[in-house]
Amino acid sequence: MSHNSFGHLFRVTTFGESHGPALGCVVDGCPPNIPLTEADIQGDLDRRKPGSSKFVTQRKEPDRVKILSGVFQDERMPEQVTTGTPIALMIENVDQRSKDYGDIRDKFRPGHADYTYFAKYGVRDYKGSGRASARETAARVAAGAVAKKVLNHLYGDVSIRGAMIQMGTQKIDRARFDWAEVANNPFFCPDAAAIDPWTEYLEGVRKAGSSCGAIIEIVAEGIPAGLGAPVYGKLDADLASAMMSINAVKAVEIGDGFATAAMSGEENADEMRAGPDGKPVFLANHAGGIIGGISTGQPVVLRFAVKPTSSILTPRKTIDVHGQETEVMTKGRHDPCVGIRAVPVGEAMMAIVLADHALRHRGQVG
Repeated sequence: MSHNSFGHLFRVTTFGESHGPALGCVVDGCPPNIPLTEADIQGDLDRRKPGSSKFVTQRKEPDRVKILSGVFQDERMPEQVTTGTPIALMIENVDQRSKDYGDIRDKFRPGHADYTYFAKYGVRDYKGSGRASARETAARVAAGAVAKKVLNHLYGDVSIRGAMIQMGTQKIDRARFDWAEVANNPFFCPDAAAIDPWTEYLEGVRKAGSSCGAIIEIVAEGIPAGLGAPVYGKLDADLASAMMSINAVKAVEIGDGFATAAMSGEENADEMRAGPDGKPVFLANHAGGIIGGISTGQPVVLRFAVKPTSSILTPRKTIDVHGQETEVMTKGRHDPCVGIRAVPVGEAMMAIVLADHALRHRGQVG
């Protein structure tokens, strides 16, 4: 009943707290003989780590990953490979400032997990919020890097990419959507023309001591048809569960999602024609690459909404652990838009779900 594990055949268990000595994960079920080094994981962690720009928390964590188990190499082998045994990954915390949280030791932040954790367990880690902190997601990103290696081992060239398509009230122009632009700015934004207005907007939010939400889009390409199951193992259901497990996520949609409610049957249907290899060619992808809970072979597309960060400088009405009414404001280092660093986390959770379903598919149908 600990609920710290995710997945079936590709299973990830995370551990650690925001202000503890370290955090990490154990990846169980990774097939053997897949090349894997710390460098394969570090690139994704560097994209998620704090302090990378003035628009994210200024906590300075190198987020260097250590592989503790599950790999092997000797003088007869050209590279280090997985052994098929559990892969333990650890990331040390080096820049905790627990004193920043002394003022909220007994106060619940509105919109934060403070109260619900206390109501459930009778104790809460107010120093950085423990497992409720977005810092927990570093372990997911590390596990997601392993999952990507599994997918490429099974299917060849699999691409999983994420982008922020809305920050607060600011939206991109989809006519200017360019994946190449995502790596060129601190927002993971695919619209070059949006960078300046987004910068001005978030500067205003940050200087006001407030925060804003975001919408993230994740797209996986190179995934074959057939992953998922028609009833209780739906691929889209597991993806929705994975994204909803990310801190501060409040909504998920697959494909056109909520927009399909306003479509006609003719508009929503992803028509098919015969392809040269005998496989269908789809004329649209309103379904987001999943129909009946099973992948179609098209790009798998989803979006999720991230709420504004609850830790803000503006005083808010609340109660304390004794039930007394009071006000709370949160000092310290916090993301004015936590959705920025959620982009690589969403990519990682997409990879973990797809790797799990790939192994489940292989186990059932060969």
